[in-house]
Amino acid sequence: METIFLPTEVLTSATHAPERASSSPVDKSERNLLSFLSDYVDVRDRNQTIILNTCQVNDVKQQHQMNELLGCRHKNFVNLHRINDIRRINKFFEAVNKSLPDEGLFIGCVETKALRKERILAKFPPVLNWLYYISDFIFKRFFPKIPVLKTIYFSITNGRNRVITSVETLGRLYSCGFKVVDLQRTPGLLFFIAKKNQDPDYNPEPSYGPLFGMKRVGQHGKIVKVYKLRTMHPYAEYLQEYIYERNQLSEGGKFNNDIRITTLGKFFRKVWLDELPMIINFLRGDMKLVGVRPISSHYLSLYSKELQEMRLRVKPGLLPPFYADMPRTLEEIVASEIRYIQAYEKNPWKTDWRYFKKACYNILVKKARSQ
Repeated sequence: METIFLPTEVLTSATHAPERASSSPVDKSERNLLSFLSDYVDVRDRNQTIILNTCQVNDVKQQHQMNELLGCRHKNFVNLHRINDIRRINKFFEAVNKSLPDEGLFIGCVETKALRKERILAKFPPVLNWLYYISDFIFKRFFPKIPVLKTIYFSITNGRNRVITSVETLGRLYSCGFKVVDLQRTPGLLFFIAKKNQDPDYNPEPSYGPLFGMKRVGQHGKIVKVYKLRTMHPYAEYLQEYIYERNQLSEGGKFNNDIRITTLGKFFRKVWLDELPMIINFLRGDMKLVGVRPISSHYLSLYSKELQEMRLRVKPGLLPPFYADMPRTLEEIVASEIRYIQAYEKNPWKTDWRYFKKACYNILVKKARSQ
């Protein structure tokens, strides 16, 4: 197995010999990384910053236990081993979270799917490089998502050298109580600076496979798990705030340039395949046929208090009023939902039937599609 990680010597040699000339490309890369890290932490101050090169959760826990015995607590945690080789990534991130105080920084690195593709295609001759890349992707990206194949994959690799996207990396960080502050690409690796801002989610059923449940706010504020076919990268649901802060909303109330959606996911959304599992929620009684779209707590917080209260009074639906009114902005979506809820509370059956007919016409005749 080929393992890529930045050795600890990159920091130790550079921090203890600042006068060393940066003549080679490697030296330049090291200096750029050190300059980037120095904007956030003092790598020379080992009382404040712990630097490890590990893929073992126990190493993090032992370091934390040692600090507690010594009565100290580091403010920053730097791990120079890429997370691709960590068997249980979330457990590792959770252990780092526990070892840090509030606002403490976690610095790590990953070989993203895009960087891995670049490396493989450059390493092998044409044709052979694509064959290797496709087989590598299937075994190290597709296998871990399927229950039976997942067992085979981890028994062979023990979770090392897996394929991870940048979106999944960020999503895992947010799910484990971190907020991403900055990113820096180096040759072959993407480094992240993440700040501890809360406790981990400790989700016992993490989002990873093709069928997953999203936490959504239902009637009376009840949190329900809405099922869909995956159209986004794993753990992407934790990145709503991250994407909103950077991209804002486009027409139709969706995020601009939503990097969370996969290529296959875009196709699923166009042909409505991603929505089919919500029939499970309909049969369970969490949703009705027509109603406001089930949304996350973060997305709900973008609405006015008036609409938030109105939404909590009604059950969400499979066919939202969006497909009847076809609004283009968040303001128009708000107005559309207010009109629907007000009409529904006066005459439920008549309102749902009217919206159902109009939504079906827009979908079947005007080719309105999920975005």
